[in-house]
Amino acid sequence: MPVSSFQHVRIAGVGAYLPERVVSNEELSATLDTSHQWIFSHTGIQQRHLAAPEEGAASMGLQAALRALEDGGVSPGELGMVIVATSTADYASYPSTAALIQGKLGAENAGAFDLNAACSGFVYALSLGKCTCRNLGRPVLVVASEVNSRIVDWKDRATCVLFGDGAGAVVLVPASSPGILHEVLGAEGAGADALVREAGLRTREDSLRKPGYVRMDGRAVFQFAVRSMEKVIRRLMAEANLPLEEVDHFIPHQANGRILDAVARNMGVPQERFFRNIQEVANTASASIPIALAQLRRQKALQPGDLVLLVAFGAGLAYGGCLLRW
Repeated sequence: MPVSSFQHVRIAGVGAYLPERVVSNEELSATLDTSHQWIFSHTGIQQRHLAAPEEGAASMGLQAALRALEDGGVSPGELGMVIVATSTADYASYPSTAALIQGKLGAENAGAFDLNAACSGFVYALSLGKCTCRNLGRPVLVVASEVNSRIVDWKDRATCVLFGDGAGAVVLVPASSPGILHEVLGAEGAGADALVREAGLRTREDSLRKPGYVRMDGRAVFQFAVRSMEKVIRRLMAEANLPLEEVDHFIPHQANGRILDAVARNMGVPQERFFRNIQEVANTASASIPIALAQLRRQKALQPGDLVLLVAFGAGLAYGGCLLRW
């Protein structure tokens, strides 16, 4: 397929995977100083899926990828690139989770690399995937897979109740008409200390330290989340020269029900127009948006021509969004 034949990129297939094990708020309250009522009232979460011991970002991402490829009618051999958004990779540095998935798929003609923008990872990967797809003139697989249960302290109710595990994927293909219309990516790196996971290679001493748990300044993250998501939504609509009323589906990162409530209220958008499945899957980090897309796809809620707005925020502090025509 000549690169010059197509100037646009669209999503051709969507898939998701959630681990079999479901952990309710009631189960957590048996070992934590909390209750279902407290968790639900503060987060909107009722349950979460947790990976089995033998599962990881690569194995979950592979299942989501296979479903997305089947949904899009694309074979692994057609892929030009595999991009994986994750902050909970199977290996600390290399090989990449994308390479593991590429190998299991048998996508011998595809390159592969990981991207880490935390919970904003999928929209970052989608933007890169669009450019890669257009440049190569070949399908691109974008996967987001997270095993959050292994990076939280299960004795800390401020963080552990928030997260769940899962994976989502989309297949991008060259198109003759606009699919992905516009993206906005940004960061507020000066506030990065609000959400961190310790260790790394900042010094020789740090290189000997085992990776730590997620540490979060909840108030600062909440304020950043509301501010950044509002900014992304307004920029997307202004730069695409489209009114907010034309959006058929708002699909925000599923981090906290109170954040979604605040953004919808501040934007003057009815709550029911903001998709949410956080009550069922909790915060699956970068995987939350493609999991939501797959759920809407299964429900046949996404119709050709629908205007879809994706918006996310995360550690970094990074944020981003995408406007697309289904």
